[in-house]
Amino acid sequence: MNQTILILDFGGQYKELIARRVRECKVYSVVKPGDISVDEIKKISPIGIILTGGPNSVYEEDSPHIDKAVLEMGIPVLGICYGTQLLAYTMGGKVEPCSVSEYGKTDMSVDTASLLYSGLDKCQVGLMSHTDQITKLPCGFKSIAHTDNCPNASIENKKLKMYGMQFHPEVESTPNGTKFIKNFLYNVCGATGDYNLKDLEARLIEDIRAQVGNGQILLALSGGVDSSVCAALLSKAVPGQLHCVFVDHGLMRKDEGDEVEAAFSNKNLHFIRVNAKNRFLGALNGVTDPEQKRKIIGAEFIKVFEEESNKLPDIKFLAQGTIYPDVIESGGSKAATIKSHHNVGGLPENMKFEGLVEPLRGLFKDEVRALGRQLGLSRAYVDRQPFPGPGLGVRIMGTIDSEKIEILQNADAIFREEIKNHRIKADQYFAVLTNTRSVGVVGDFRTYDYTVALRAVKTSDFMTCEYVPIPHKVLGAVSTRIVNEVKGVGRIVYDITGKPPATIEWC
Repeated sequence: MNQTILILDFGGQYKELIARRVRECKVYSVVKPGDISVDEIKKISPIGIILTGGPNSVYEEDSPHIDKAVLEMGIPVLGICYGTQLLAYTMGGKVEPCSVSEYGKTDMSVDTASLLYSGLDKCQVGLMSHTDQITKLPCGFKSIAHTDNCPNASIENKKLKMYGMQFHPEVESTPNGTKFIKNFLYNVCGATGDYNLKDLEARLIEDIRAQVGNGQILLALSGGVDSSVCAALLSKAVPGQLHCVFVDHGLMRKDEGDEVEAAFSNKNLHFIRVNAKNRFLGALNGVTDPEQKRKIIGAEFIKVFEEESNKLPDIKFLAQGTIYPDVIESGGSKAATIKSHHNVGGLPENMKFEGLVEPLRGLFKDEVRALGRQLGLSRAYVDRQPFPGPGLGVRIMGTIDSEKIEILQNADAIFREEIKNHRIKADQYFAVLTNTRSVGVVGDFRTYDYTVALRAVKTSDFMTCEYVPIPHKVLGAVSTRIVNEVKGVGRIVYDITGKPPATIEWC
């Protein structure tokens, strides 16, 4: 069993990012609601506890609080933003509104004698986002960092192994944030760095075999990274017992359906490809609303999948590529729900299966990709661009037909190829077929063709993003290729909007 850091959630939007940073430091992490009981914590047996940020003020009655008994368990504690204020407040300190609130990157001076900032320079930068601050420290605590407007930007009680950061160390805007977290893990909690994917793979395989025995398993293989890695892991754990149903709705990127099939041609599993493009196009006929498209595609996918599963006898288990962010975001009875996920929450009542197999349920996306490479999937396959479940159905604005799908597939393929050839650094990039036509000139003839929008962003968590300033020379090359090689496209535009206010996808 790995050493574990317990992250207690008080409504902060960065809880997932905190957990990822801890794992990057080779220490296992788990996120639980902030009102977890002492008995539940004892079962987890963490070497340290991190209290997340949150949108509330600790002095308000309806704000989330922590049982003081949790802080008296003798386990090292690190508070972040609201978590720091909560730590101070619970231990007898005072928290009040700021006379001057702090937002964004902020210069601060840290005490390098503290275990939290050992080996670092005195001058640091932290991302601040607070309207309250600690105005009176609890007995036994002292300040170990300050800014011009925040005298208690970081606090500690070395004897009790309690620490706090008013800023957010988990975000990229805090340059040495991961080092701060690592210092807490190793200098304070005594971490040994025993979390690695080699051991994890062996444990996951052992767990799968213990759960399913000789039972047959059914997996809906969407072609995405999560379900693909799930399939590769299951086929290695229980060779010959996995049946993968790949529903090709015809809305994937260019040649992607064939790539998915090829990736599993040498795996010990039963691969079923259902070419259902015409069926999906029929269901989408005349539909323009993107949310309605999502619902139709999702419902039709389930219908096709159920029809195929009924043809397979003696299936005992349903497998899903659920990953940890799905579980965290979907919340539960105590945790706040960010958004619901179709693959979280267990089996529907009318399903015929005996159990649900979710071997990736505790992993983050970067860990899933690394595991996929370890299992023999190619780097190009597991490092593919993120792709929405409804596919190009939500990257085609307006109605959907075969002509539009082909236009977008070809335009998107050219854009992705040029980005790769010019080594442009972007975390996600794709083309959108807008519902706008514009007048153009080709030779002696006027045209009235579609406008294609290009999107490329940099992001660490997909909660926020900035557009990538692609050189005009590259954009010009992409534009020239698309309008010359893709029939039906007469104009190219580049989206330079960040998130917020825009989302990464157009619809």
